[in-house]
Amino acid sequence: MNRELYFLRSSEQKIVKDMVKIAQIPQGINHEIFTDFYGLTTKDLGLYALVGSEIAGAVWSRKLDNTPPQMCLAIVDKFKDEGIGSFMMEQFLQEVGALFESVCIDISSKPKSLKFYEKFGFEKEGENSFLMIKKLEKKEVFRPTDGYDPRKWMD
Repeated sequence: MNRELYFLRSSEQKIVKDMVKIAQIPQGINHEIFTDFYGLTTKDLGLYALVGSEIAGAVWSRKLDNTPPQMCLAIVDKFKDEGIGSFMMEQFLQEVGALFESVCIDISSKPKSLKFYEKFGFEKEGENSFLMIKKLEKKEVFRPTDGYDPRKWMD
């Protein structure tokens, strides 16, 4: 399985808008806050994974207010249980750690994902809370390759 990671750029808002439909976002939260004008500020950061020529998933964050950046993770059903989430998270946490002190995710829509996030060092904010926070270390970012090719369109 040939897997590659790419940065989500502002020109790839379509990917974010497609992925938000399957992302882990609490019910009642307006999805547009995670997609509208994505990538136009330094407060947005994200990656997407390709397997062959198919988008397998995406992970991105937005700093919306005075809280830690809110993270979203989406994996296409066809690629679940193939390690795509871990593949993306390992690089994403390095990248987001270069910008912010912490990142959070609300797992109320998918509480079964608790163990996945705990594996990456996320901790529940409170005993009955669905908000998980990860304190990040600032360290040198290792990038195998972005693979960005401006001649290649994902639409």
